[in-house]
Amino acid sequence: MKKPVLVFILATAACLLACEPAVSEKAAPGTAKNAEAARWEREAASVTITRDDWGIAHVYGKTDADAVFGMIYAQAEDDFNRVETNYINGMGRLAEAEGQGKIYQDLRMKLFIDPEALRKEYAASPDWLKKLMNAFADGLNYYLSKHPEVKPRVIKRFEPWMALSFTEGSIGGDIERVSLTQLEAFYGKVPVSAAPSADDDEIEEPSGSNGMAIAPSNTVNHHSLLLINPHTSFFFRSELHMVSGEGLDVYGAVTWGQFFVYQGFNEHAGWMHTSSGVNALTEYLETVGKKGDRYVYKYGNEERPVEAKEITVPYKTAEGMAEKKFTVYRTNHGPIVRETEGKWVSVRLIEEPVKALTQSYTRTKAKDYKSFRQTMELHTNSSNNTIFADADGDIAYFHGNFIPRRDTSFDWTKPVDGSNPATEWKGLLSVDETPHLLNPKSGWLFNANNWPWSAAGPSSPKKEDFPVYVETGGETARGLHAIRVLEDKKDFTISSLIAAAYDSYLTWFEKPIPCLGKAWDDAAADHPLKAKLAEQVGALRRWDLRWGTTSVPTSLAVFWGEDIQKRVGADAKKAGVYMSDYICTKAPAELLLESLSEASRRLAADFGSWKTPWGDINRFQRLTGDIVQPFSDAGPSLPVGFTSSVWGSLASFGARPYPGTKKWYGTSGNSFVAVVEFGEKVQARAVTAGGESGHPGSPHFNDEAGPYSTGDLREVYFYPAQLKGHTEREYHPGN
Repeated sequence: MKKPVLVFILATAACLLACEPAVSEKAAPGTAKNAEAARWEREAASVTITRDDWGIAHVYGKTDADAVFGMIYAQAEDDFNRVETNYINGMGRLAEAEGQGKIYQDLRMKLFIDPEALRKEYAASPDWLKKLMNAFADGLNYYLSKHPEVKPRVIKRFEPWMALSFTEGSIGGDIERVSLTQLEAFYGKVPVSAAPSADDDEIEEPSGSNGMAIAPSNTVNHHSLLLINPHTSFFFRSELHMVSGEGLDVYGAVTWGQFFVYQGFNEHAGWMHTSSGVNALTEYLETVGKKGDRYVYKYGNEERPVEAKEITVPYKTAEGMAEKKFTVYRTNHGPIVRETEGKWVSVRLIEEPVKALTQSYTRTKAKDYKSFRQTMELHTNSSNNTIFADADGDIAYFHGNFIPRRDTSFDWTKPVDGSNPATEWKGLLSVDETPHLLNPKSGWLFNANNWPWSAAGPSSPKKEDFPVYVETGGETARGLHAIRVLEDKKDFTISSLIAAAYDSYLTWFEKPIPCLGKAWDDAAADHPLKAKLAEQVGALRRWDLRWGTTSVPTSLAVFWGEDIQKRVGADAKKAGVYMSDYICTKAPAELLLESLSEASRRLAADFGSWKTPWGDINRFQRLTGDIVQPFSDAGPSLPVGFTSSVWGSLASFGARPYPGTKKWYGTSGNSFVAVVEFGEKVQARAVTAGGESGHPGSPHFNDEAGPYSTGDLREVYFYPAQLKGHTEREYHPGN
């Protein structure tokens, strides 16, 4: 199966021209710098950036490397801070910018990301990929040379190898599954209970996203349709278009700083990644002892030396830069990340940056199912499921793309015995061996971060056909909602798929609301809450379970749902019972009523009455370039009808109150939404949270806030003819 992949990659490489390497940080001044500046000018002259009337960059280059140079330059124009931040995070250098509180976050990255190793990986990379990495570095360095007023926080100069530190669209990828609290407890020599909860303070990409694909048999125009709907932190990705004379023509969402479209489409095919419940990493319990002045660990009948090395983490202080040194440890499985019950715990996860970058880029040129599947054979899209559709009418589902083959006699949901060679990975499962679908009889498929066993209704993969470790999650309220809007529907269009993506039904409340009503019915007539809650129970009983900006029951239900989850969540998790089922079968009726009373009290305290419409509470506001900005109830904001995805809302809006506010402000959820139709010509509509620019003074800082808050997707200008009359400016980088 490897041969077709090699042919595909070589074909991609063959169409690319040679390019000059980026000058390194150690380059001599004078002649070398002049030559570098001249090279940048030549590269810029080969690129045209067209900004449409939403500020979105359409980048045209003679070669793929030209397109990369131009698109990364355009990203830097829109939000250099986010570009740089993603790389200082990816290389473990956040503490250099943000101080001591990021030391252990940096240490976690440095356990897996070694600049010297990446330099060697870059040097050994195929020429076609080197050209793209060189263009990436050149584009950013050219931007900095043209904008001396921009002061990088850490990275004064970008090097080509840095692209290998950040090859997945999720910040940190699988590495973020390593607990910072446990890491600090081990290497900081502090008790777990005393370690600060650094994990809770991070702005992480939430575990979310929706992808749907509709077959031609279920559409009015007999063309396949694709929904692209990542749920991330707001302003997490740029929206742009890349075109080259070497066959590149791709549009979609680009994680700031990366030179490939992460979730998007070309004229012939499109793809959407959703966070997967696949078990893609393994924790090993290592039996470690001291032998002389060294640590050793047991492996089979051997005692092997524990590898030890020093890692230095620089960090910013009020007085200047300081550093903290760590002696870190590693076994054959990977770095030691924590300790439990007297055993050290190592973690093994994917560490294939060149393959990962290759897969991320080459899939953007895939024209059909066959060529897209060939990219999947690289097996490096480790934390994602993928929804696919193409102009040939094919729709497909691929489960997590990196699944180690394991002995099923072990419980892989827990750390396994590292001293037992039987716990070693035994290669990877092939695409055929993992849950997947191609053109299911249902005529539709989806993923909403739920298990794959309902991905296409009756046509779904069967759980019993796969090892248990391929999926660790379950069904979700969003998953049940997706089935509701997809099944038994044969007349999909772009507009009706958008409507499905914003369908307002909240599946989570289907069971709990009637159970709450029963608890009220069963309460004695003289119960102190009987009369007090009569109006609230009546309002919830009459509610159609649909969100809306004018809906009072939505406000009451969400406040009650949050409160009851806090009361019974831990017990439900311990019992292994879905929360909604636990509320109906295990939670005392008295507790349900007390929770509703508290929700009513909180609404009245914060907003004057429990009869507060949802749109008065749930708001979109963008005042500064920060995600978690200083929100203000006095500042301008817009009502948003859709809720957190917890309640089954397909359109997700993760909001809460912030210091000094009563209203709830969203910072995550729907970040980019696109619906694509693959006909003779591709058609698409899309919206981005807030706007394309990260600069508050830009007209494109918040120009999409209105369409975003209402789900009013705008036309995507994919073809040059569509840009006529919709072009704001056209220029070469540097002009």
